[in-house]
Order: sequence, then C-alpha cells, then structure tokens
Amino acid sequence: MTIVATDTKPKETREMTRTIPGLWKIPRQGGRSLVIMMILILVAAGLLFAAYIWAMLSWSYSSGERAGWIQKLSDKGYLCKTWEGEMALVSLPGSMPEKFIFTVRDDQAAEKLHAMMGKRVSVHYEQHIWLPTSCFGETNYFVTDVKIIEETPAPLVVPGNAAAQPRQQPLQQ
Repeated sequence: MTIVATDTKPKETREMTRTIPGLWKIPRQGGRSLVIMMILILVAAGLLFAAYIWAMLSWSYSSGERAGWIQKLSDKGYLCKTWEGEMALVSLPGSMPEKFIFTVRDDQAAEKLHAMMGKRVSVHYEQHIWLPTSCFGETNYFVTDVKIIEETPAPLVVPGNAAAQPRQQPLQQ
C-alpha cells in the first residue's frame, strides 16, 4: 500500500513547506530569520545600554566642592582601573574627622592629587548616580579638579595661642 500526499494548499503555502524523504510534509521553521531577529535584538539592547551609560556619565546629579586633607589615593581594579581616594574633612579643630571617599577618572587630576597628599586642599566633584557597575568607580563622587588651600588661622580662639588683649576702659560721660 502506497500513501500519496496530494497538495491542495495554495502556492504560497506550498513554498513554505519542505519534504523529508519517508515523512509527511512539515512546515519550514524559519530558523535563519529567527537567528537574525535575535542578533538584532541583542545589538539594539547593547546600543541602548551604551547610550544609558553615556548619559549617566555625561550628566551629573550634583556637583560641588569639599575641603580637607588627602589621606589616601590608590589605583584599584583588576580589569577596570580607577583611582580611589579618601579625604579627611575637619570642621573644627579637635573634632572627629568625617571621611569623603571619592573616585578619580582622569590621570592628570590623580597626579595633581598625589602631589598634594597631606596638604589642605579643595576638590571639585561631580556626583553620578545610577551607574550600573563599579567598573567606572567604587563611589558616586568623581573628582575633576583640585586646588591647594593656603593655611589660614583658625576662626576660633584656641586657648594658649591668643595674645593677651588689653582691657578697654568704658567710656565716661
């Protein structure tokens, strides 16, 4: 007994089928177009991710300046090398210092910071939030410039350092 498959489908549908010897006709899966579609989706996702990172690195959430003493500056990372630093912020003499932890992406700014280690400096920083990885830096604060602050006298009178001031006589009327 022989089975003969008759083709009663329209011509457009017939072209979408293939015959495997010994089996019935099965519809074509369209594997090449699926692979191309997946590649296009991956490329589009990669481009969107790159555009997101570019936008987050070029737009800063906040910027400002902080003053203190540079305590530490080191080049960190296995694959993505960044300069990570620490600055001690002291508001009043004798008070506990607050630490400002920052990242430096520019090698020239890192060299300037390294030369000013241990001196009182003012750093200009930009805060970049929502960065997806720590490859760009371990912190959100990116230092862009640094200036030395000239030593100025403390705003408070420190006991033992102030010269004795003569008493003023009240005005007699």
